[in-house]
Amino acid sequence: MSADNQQESLKTVGWIVGFVDGEGCFSVTLQKMSSMKTGWQVFPEFVVTQGKSSLSALRDLQDHFGCGRIFLNRRVDNHREHLYRFCVRSLGDLQQKVIPFFQQNALRTKKREDFAKFVRIIEMMEKKRHLGEQGLEEIARIVQTMNRRKSARFLESSETVRPISA
Repeated sequence: MSADNQQESLKTVGWIVGFVDGEGCFSVTLQKMSSMKTGWQVFPEFVVTQGKSSLSALRDLQDHFGCGRIFLNRRVDNHREHLYRFCVRSLGDLQQKVIPFFQQNALRTKKREDFAKFVRIIEMMEKKRHLGEQGLEEIARIVQTMNRRKSARFLESSETVRPISA
């Protein structure tokens, strides 16, 4: 690789890290799913959202990672344009492409903590811990501390009422 290519690659990596630090999200949702043994499905995803005028940036991310999909979200923000979401939901793509990238190229904001929790949950899923009641509860407690710290619906469910200990 030539020096120019190396320099361009470093710029791209820096742009991706900064862009995701500002606009990205590592999230895990627990969805009610009657077909699952526990009644719940663990749904991890890496998402970056942008307005229509910046759709090309999401395409650049998709090209870089070589995976994921871009979805139209018809909700408009204060810029009065449709929003688009670049999402990576495949466990294999998260494990083989997204996670290694951000392990090698650390985020610089609080998002780094959410990423570490995201990785921990993916590792638990890899060990099939999400398929048991105890693992699901542990995942729900981690999820509760990520992003905007919303209560995990799993922990509040009437079918699975649990005391929440500090």
